[in-house]
Amino acid sequence: MLNKIKRVIMKINKLEIYLLAGLFILMILTRGSHITTPYSLPDASLAIFLIGGIYLKNFRFFIALFLLGLFIDFGASALNPKLGFCLTNGYWGLIPAYASLWICGYFLKKQKYLQKLSIFIPSISVAVVVAFLISTHTYYLFSGRFGSPSFIESILHGWEYLPQYFLSSFIYISLFWLTQNIIIKNKIFSNFKKFKSL
Repeated sequence: MLNKIKRVIMKINKLEIYLLAGLFILMILTRGSHITTPYSLPDASLAIFLIGGIYLKNFRFFIALFLLGLFIDFGASALNPKLGFCLTNGYWGLIPAYASLWICGYFLKKQKYLQKLSIFIPSISVAVVVAFLISTHTYYLFSGRFGSPSFIESILHGWEYLPQYFLSSFIYISLFWLTQNIIIKNKIFSNFKKFKSL
């Protein structure tokens, strides 16, 4: 078992480890419960999974990020039961919701669309809306808190959260886009340009 773990770690390059560590820190600082900081930073999970899809690609990283989110959410609810309100059967809708951002990131990188804002912005917009639809409506359908709504009834709920969901995600994604452009264009950060080829 130990040898298997060693082999997996050896396959991960140094830049992937740095990026994964950075994404872990960002998730810890911004995850919805805010038990880790005194500030209520908006949740960066969608941006984190997008960045993971762009640069980490391998699905094991998706699993690692999802497990960290799971650990934070369930840990927070253990410390404060009020924070466990969303931890229902509908919670598992986050898997396909986050996967939509991961796949979008992978697609944008593979097609070399990261610099083409005319494709990047609409693609991200669609992915964020798809993630919102999946996460919101799986919660309304499967949480057990709303009786047994039909799919159509579930669609009528939750739309008031879309602007905040969309805006906070776009702030993080915009910061990411600007940062990666500075890194790619600035020779001071030439060591990090290797990410461009990942």
